[in-house]
Amino acid sequence: MQNRWSRLARRIRVPMGFLFAAFFLWQARPSALSLALSLLLVVPGALLRAYASGYVKKNTALAVTGPYAYTRNPLYLGSLLMAFGFAAASRSWWVVGALACLFALLYIPTILSEEQYLRSVFPEFDAYARRVPRLLPRLVAAREPGDAAGAFSSALYRKHREYNSLLGAAALYAALVAEMLLRR
Repeated sequence: MQNRWSRLARRIRVPMGFLFAAFFLWQARPSALSLALSLLLVVPGALLRAYASGYVKKNTALAVTGPYAYTRNPLYLGSLLMAFGFAAASRSWWVVGALACLFALLYIPTILSEEQYLRSVFPEFDAYARRVPRLLPRLVAAREPGDAAGAFSSALYRKHREYNSLLGAAALYAALVAEMLLRR
């Protein structure tokens, strides 16, 4: 049952994100202050996603350096920061509550399913998982003598098209500003 839900959660998380965005915009009552304060989470979240995307070599190598030396899921952590930043901008407890439920129902099973996959593909994953937390980051990078010293790759960043999250964030801020101005 859990595996079936994990597979479904992986498939529906993006479409549910679009549905949530519609709900978010319907419920949002942003102010200049809430928009400004939201940047405290959205900007670091977007930067973390951009940084992490330059280390991911999907299905070919286990990323253990860069932000992956602090948390096993920097992309999801960045998304979470961005999402709760935008939730703060909305000034709606309904949005915050729905977001927390969506994360619990969709992203936790997705993360667990991805870990199961990584364990099956990369024998070193269990050792990595013992020294690096799943989501909330360590304060100091985890290092093992055998870890290759990876470096950020702008080619990987472009390949993963992470710039789309920046474009999406800019579009969402434009919609929130328009919402704020239209409600005056």
